[in-house]
Amino acid sequence: MRRLLRRRQEPRLAGEVAAAAAVSMPVAEPDPTAAAFFDVDNTMMRGASIYHFARGLAGRGLFTTKDLLRFAVGQAIFRVRGNENADHITEAKETALAFVAGLKVDDVVQLGEEIYDEVMADRIWAGTRALAQSHLDAGQRVWLVTATPVELASVIAQRLGLTGALGTVAETENGAYTGRLVGDLLHGPAKAEAVRALARKEGLDLTRCSAYSDSANDLPLLSLVGNAYAVNPDGELREHARHHGWTIHDYRTGRKATMIGLPIAAAAGALAGGVAAAIALRRHYRS
Repeated sequence: MRRLLRRRQEPRLAGEVAAAAAVSMPVAEPDPTAAAFFDVDNTMMRGASIYHFARGLAGRGLFTTKDLLRFAVGQAIFRVRGNENADHITEAKETALAFVAGLKVDDVVQLGEEIYDEVMADRIWAGTRALAQSHLDAGQRVWLVTATPVELASVIAQRLGLTGALGTVAETENGAYTGRLVGDLLHGPAKAEAVRALARKEGLDLTRCSAYSDSANDLPLLSLVGNAYAVNPDGELREHARHHGWTIHDYRTGRKATMIGLPIAAAAGALAGGVAAAIALRRHYRS
């Protein structure tokens, strides 16, 4: 019972932590009670952002193909429908955190900026970016909401000219990562809790807000707001969206759509990529 209660509390804690860490930038002629929330992986960006970050590190020779393959096995914890095995996710998360411990936050942010420009910028969906811009043009704030570490999520938001980002928050001390999370991964129900907490902080009316995602894992978030949209949706989300009359945007075509829609680019894939990235960073800053 105690373990069950803890699991129920974790999404709320992760959400509150993410909202507390968020920094808002002002917009011209603002609509103060409305905002839009965008998932990142396969919604705003083709593929998993943390994987692209790892690719950028690989391009710098900071880890080997063997390292990447070893930890990419963690992607296999997803079933075809994208349901996670909680015990495996916990194990992968703890492994990643062990490698991150001691790394400087500023170093990770700097590499994130460089790698975004080199690897990620060309993978932004133009259609999704246009949707985000339409909210900005209406004076609404636009937030990314993702399991990706908040430092990398914030880099993406800044490069896109968005308001800010809600992401997984890692504990830091004296400018370096301790190897522990503050709360838990910002994934599934935790995203909804983060947006709910941010709405209280920013004075948002959730019935006037919008949310965009590709995954049924984000149904708690999509169901929280007044305007829900499915972008490049997986099968379960597409069916749910049709049943509830939600607008569907699909920017994929043919075989590429099938490949991008696979669940390996979701949270488990992000964790696997994160472990590989952490190994590379640790090797880099020890050398």
